Amino acid sequence: MDLSEVRLLVEADMQAVDAHIINRLRSDVVLINQLGNYIVDGGGKRLRPLLALLSAKACDYKGDGHIGLAAIVELIHTATLLHDDVVDDSKMRRNRETANAIWGNEAAVLVGDFLYTRAFQMMVELGSMRIMDILAQATNTIAEGEVLQLLNCNDPDTTETSYMEVIHSKTAKLFEAATQIGAVLAERPENEIFALAAYGMHAGTAFQLVDDVLDYRVSSNQMGKNVGDDLAEGKPTLPLIYAMRAGDSAQRNVIRSAIEKGGLDQLDLVIDAIESTGAIAYTESVARDEARLAASYLEVLPDSPYKEALISLTQVAVERDS
Repeated sequence: MDLSEVRLLVEADMQAVDAHIINRLRSDVVLINQLGNYIVDGGGKRLRPLLALLSAKACDYKGDGHIGLAAIVELIHTATLLHDDVVDDSKMRRNRETANAIWGNEAAVLVGDFLYTRAFQMMVELGSMRIMDILAQATNTIAEGEVLQLLNCNDPDTTETSYMEVIHSKTAKLFEAATQIGAVLAERPENEIFALAAYGMHAGTAFQLVDDVLDYRVSSNQMGKNVGDDLAEGKPTLPLIYAMRAGDSAQRNVIRSAIEKGGLDQLDLVIDAIESTGAIAYTESVARDEARLAASYLEVLPDSPYKEALISLTQVAVERDS
């Protein structure tokens, strides 16, 4: 099952999620409407709300509460993107200008705050303390992950363990929350709730690791951002960390200097080091291991097209080229 087939399974629900987001973004403040709609219209993979919908359906949920949950997850994710782009001084996302490049950093940060608070208003409306706790914990963990990443920037001595902690917090945690709340909403037994949470954590980790690889592999038209953006920001991602560990002294010095200084002056030499040390293959291998582990947790669920779709998404995560 490819991504288009997966989306087709919940196409009507995804349309309802988009409509719900647009409705809840309305504000008397014109700038919020302009910037918020710009971000939503930017599209993207919508993987996190997709996971929330599929997990609820895989757990045989029959109501419509999963629409609001998926919308909340997407609002939280969008808020993090707005703040990320300011922190990273990004000018391009999803093949177009970032919101901060158009409206400025101040507006992007403040509208990001609006999205966070609107998401929490919507959580309260659900009336489930457990779901609110899961999403609140996830949001807090994401913020911690952002700070951890900031501390690792320009630090060539960042370890693989430290980096994995960052991506578990910054990226995978919202995947985990998205799939876990689907099981909670469906009032499934605790072992299934745990399994869906573990699935999301490992699937999200695989997704981020592939992002690390693509940063050195694809064109800006494919990825929606510039090749080498992570290196330009001095971020020691797994391909760099492995190449530092496996390379010779000259390669280590090149990568160390590139991480410490940021920028792309030595991009060609860094890519040569990454390729010659097998860093790409190593990172892809770790991503595949995470994807297989994610899929294994779904064994507790009954067979259904939605379970099959969740399994397929673990393959989509590691086989994608953008």
